[in-house]
Amino acid sequence: MLVTPHKMHDAPPTSFHIIIMLSAWGFALVVVSFLFLWLGHLLDELLGTKPIFMLGLFLLGIVGCFIELFEEAWQVLKEK
Repeated sequence: MLVTPHKMHDAPPTSFHIIIMLSAWGFALVVVSFLFLWLGHLLDELLGTKPIFMLGLFLLGIVGCFIELFEEAWQVLKEK
């Protein structure tokens, strides 16, 4: 059985594409924030350092998401 790859066409980003991208990043920001907050809470309970890891991982997750968001937004702006 032969598989023929489909050609990918790079279409310019539309307003709808940009809205979907931003809403996906909003969802990712919420998920990463809660996941890192929860992991930090577990580490704090395990090590007995109450708010240190919880706040540190929470801030790390938020900063990381914003960096990735700005990099993707920069690429979209460069394509226009």
